[in-house]
Parts: sequence; structure tokens; C-alpha cells
Amino acid sequence: MKIAVISDIHGNMEAVEAVMEDIKKQECDKIFVLGDYAMAGPEPADTVEFFMQRKHDPKFCMIQGNTDLMIADYTEELYNNLKEKAPVMAEALKCDAGILNPVEKDFLKELPIQKEVVEGGIKFLLVHGSPRRNNEDILPDTPMEEVEKMIENVDADVILCGHTHLPCGFQTSKKKTVVNAGSIGRPFTPEPKSCYLTIIVEDKKCLFEHHFVEYDKERASAKLAKREFNGADKLAGMLLDPKVRHF
Repeated sequence: MKIAVISDIHGNMEAVEAVMEDIKKQECDKIFVLGDYAMAGPEPADTVEFFMQRKHDPKFCMIQGNTDLMIADYTEELYNNLKEKAPVMAEALKCDAGILNPVEKDFLKELPIQKEVVEGGIKFLLVHGSPRRNNEDILPDTPMEEVEKMIENVDADVILCGHTHLPCGFQTSKKKTVVNAGSIGRPFTPEPKSCYLTIIVEDKKCLFEHHFVEYDKERASAKLAKREFNGADKLAGMLLDPKVRHF
């Protein structure tokens, strides 16, 4: 069995199309999607619609990201709180919450926060940030002891996460594997290609590989720059040359 794991799409349909084509070439049997479908991207509604159309497809297993719930449960209080920390992201949130229709918001809201899946005798736990919180970072330089604290109450063999937009992996002292799939829609790797993960499951063992896919980031950036919220041009620049995670 071969599984593809994608995360942090952020409304980037150019990236979705390129990655889905690559996943097809890889002949994956399942696709795990770890959340953050829409926020602060070029085409939030189209991207949510793409995944909505696949919610009953047995090949797909989808969970919710932290920004998905922010859009679904948008309030002015949430906007004001975010504006103090990340003003551009707050403007993007407000705009996205106005663009998505009630059905699209319900789709995001009803997605599970976490999900256990058993494939090939391996128990996977799908999370967005960490098993503790959907906005907790698991980064390449996160100390092993901190990673082990995050998963101490987890009985899954493999924990799959995203959120940070940076691919990485850990093998803990308790023989649990933690892998961050990276981001397809807003990568923060030095060369900003879409990043996703494949897992080959055979004889109750897993082989992990991150894949880096070229997509038309110039077109995606141009679409994002034309969006009607303050700072859209800054977010558009991040698709071409990522320097910071949030504005």
C-alpha cells in the first residue's frame, strides 16, 4: 500500500493540481489531508470546493486545520485578537470568511480535529499541529524530548502532522514515528516547491519519502496579489520567496 500525505494547502489551486498529478504518477492508494485548506491563499473557495467534492471518496481521509475552524467560526473578536499578532493574516481571515459560503464553512467546521486510521497493520494518527493542540509546532529543530512530551499519551505507531510548512521527521525512544508532511500551498523550504509525503506500508513497516513538486508559483502569486485585502501583495511574495511565516 502507498499513502500520500498533504497539508497546508492555503487556497493554492496551482499547487493542488500539480501535487495531485504527481500523486497520480506515484500510484497512491490513499490520500491523507491534514488541514488548512483555504486561508490566505489565491483561491480559497475553489480549493475548499475541490476537497468538498471528495469528502465521500474512500481514497481521501481529511481532518481540520487550525485556520479552517477560524474561518468557520469567524467573529470580530477573533479578527481583533489576530490583528494584534499578525495584521495581514487577520485581514486575510476576514476576507476569506466573507468569501466562503455557509456550505463551505460547514464542511470545514465538521472535519475531525484528529483521526486514527489503520492501514497495513500500522496505526496512524492524523493531526494538524500536534496531538496536544492543532496549532502547536513540530519543527525540524524541535528538541526530541519536547516531541516525546507531545505524543506521550498517543498509542498510534505513526503520528502525521503539518502546520509549520517545514518537512521533518523523528524516531522516538518509544519506537513511535513522527513526520511533518510540509506544505503544498505555502512551502517554507529554501526553494519553495510544493512538499508532500508518501508512505509505503509493507509487512507492518513504513518507508517515508518527502517529495518536492514544481508548480506555477508565479501564477499563484499573481492571483493572490489581486485579492482585495490589505497585505495580499506581501502574502503573494511569500509564495515566491518565503522569509517569514506570518505577517
